[in-house]
Amino acid sequence: MKGMNMGNMQGMMKQMQKMQKDMKKEQEALEATVFEAADANNLVQVKMSGKKELIDLQIDEALVDPDDVDMLQDLVIATVNDALTQVDKTTEERMGRFTQGLNLPF
Repeated sequence: MKGMNMGNMQGMMKQMQKMQKDMKKEQEALEATVFEAADANNLVQVKMSGKKELIDLQIDEALVDPDDVDMLQDLVIATVNDALTQVDKTTEERMGRFTQGLNLPF
């Protein structure tokens, strides 16, 4: 019976190592993914990495109005936040499968 427990333990350790390797691979793939977001009229466009780093920001010159900087700022903030939401959602979908069913306290 004692040998059976060691076999189970070794099997569990191998499973955990495989899961850890798979998680690392998935995390690297996420970090390499480029997420794109734009406002409804494509006046502000952003590209963000899976690491949540802003890679590119395009602003249509029609938006550049010195008398209405607030609108431009609001559109940039909303578009960047949309890209961040995409990163979070994709990360949760792709990484969540590794912790699904585990009763973790965090």
